Amino acid sequence: MTGTILILSGDPAVTSVIQRELSGEGSLLVFDRVSSAYDCICNEMPLLLIADMAAEEDAKELVTFLKDDPLFSGLPVIGLFDDAKGVPEWNVLQVDDYIWKKDLKRELRTRVQLCLLRARRVVEMNPLTRLPGNISINRQIQNRLDEKQPFALAYADLDNFKPYNDTYGFSRGDDVLRITGRLLFTITKDRQNEGSFVGHIGGDDFVSIADTQVMEDICRDLILAFDRIIPTFYDPEDRDRGFIQGHNRSGRARKFPLLAISIGVVFSEGSSFSHYGEITEIAAELKAFAKEHEGSCYRINQRNYSADKA
Repeated sequence: MTGTILILSGDPAVTSVIQRELSGEGSLLVFDRVSSAYDCICNEMPLLLIADMAAEEDAKELVTFLKDDPLFSGLPVIGLFDDAKGVPEWNVLQVDDYIWKKDLKRELRTRVQLCLLRARRVVEMNPLTRLPGNISINRQIQNRLDEKQPFALAYADLDNFKPYNDTYGFSRGDDVLRITGRLLFTITKDRQNEGSFVGHIGGDDFVSIADTQVMEDICRDLILAFDRIIPTFYDPEDRDRGFIQGHNRSGRARKFPLLAISIGVVFSEGSSFSHYGEITEIAAELKAFAKEHEGSCYRINQRNYSADKA
């Protein structure tokens, strides 16, 4: 673990237990004054705040302030409570976890580790699709490369998504992204439930990681499902025409076909990839080649597959 855990308590017995139990869990900073703790948080965001709610009355105000501020709301907070004072009002007190002081020695290390894991998952999650984001994607790829594990990486994005957004608005565009993520996740897991991974890079870019034997099936299934469902996201007149009227980046009027999905696929086996950036770059190039084909398409190395052939 790298980073700082900030401890706010004026009780020496409490801080002594925390420092002893969390030895080796990262850098620990102890403050007995709320103002000093707040200054530290503003200067450098810690990994975690452990706040003694029983001993420090102002700690409750600090936690409320932090959680109401978008800049600090993601900071995980564990509250320490004295069970003799009764159960806190959880709907008012915005802590992420809690420990009764009498259980501090027994539960502290486990609660801290779980709280940090939850916080990391939230940070790495795309808020729109709820799929893992870039950090998780890069880690998944790198771990497989480091372990010399054969796998296939599919990099997908949508054709004509910007004109769709311009015509129908961001809300309906978000609906398209959500269904795309759901389709990719469901299809990938249907083909390979164990050991596969689906992530959302951002915008209309997605990735799927699976065994090489099933990746082409995933691509075919995704194209068929996407092309079948995507017309329902258009108004009837646009759906019947098979295109929407819009403007290109130069401002000229043009017709844009219905949304399609383009996929670039790379197999790691037999390659010399050692860094996630190398394999994702090749996948992006293959995806760009696939986009040259009108309609949904996937490309693996020098092979090109259209929706008709899928």
